[in-house]
Amino acid sequence: MPNYIRASVPGGTFFFTVALAERSQSLLTEHADLLRLAFREERQAHPFTVDAIVVLPEHLHCLWTLPPDDGDFSSRWRRIKAGFSSRLARGERRSASRGDKGEAASGNGGSGSIACATSGISRRMWATSTSTRSSMGW
Repeated sequence: MPNYIRASVPGGTFFFTVALAERSQSLLTEHADLLRLAFREERQAHPFTVDAIVVLPEHLHCLWTLPPDDGDFSSRWRRIKAGFSSRLARGERRSASRGDKGEAASGNGGSGSIACATSGISRRMWATSTSTRSSMGW
């Protein structure tokens, strides 16, 4: 198992790209309601702000800001992915390696995070994305 070095920046703002293991699928848009529910449950249990999000059929990009006393984004992602995967129909196609391990099709084929420096300018830039996104209930 890889030994990732993750930035732990309490109150930090992070950019993420998360992709399905099976890039030919379109689970994220076909089951957007389930993805939204997984996000909502995690935000209620472990608060964070979704500053912006773009959901495409096989991957998503998002910008989060964590609470001032919390830098743990990886546990949040783990629970969001598990919440989404557990709600998918059992018949969803999985890659051979994930099927052998009993993992869901929504497993992460690749992801990355970038800690972002925030300033008044960047906060104003993301305000437009936030107001557009909020109408979808993220």
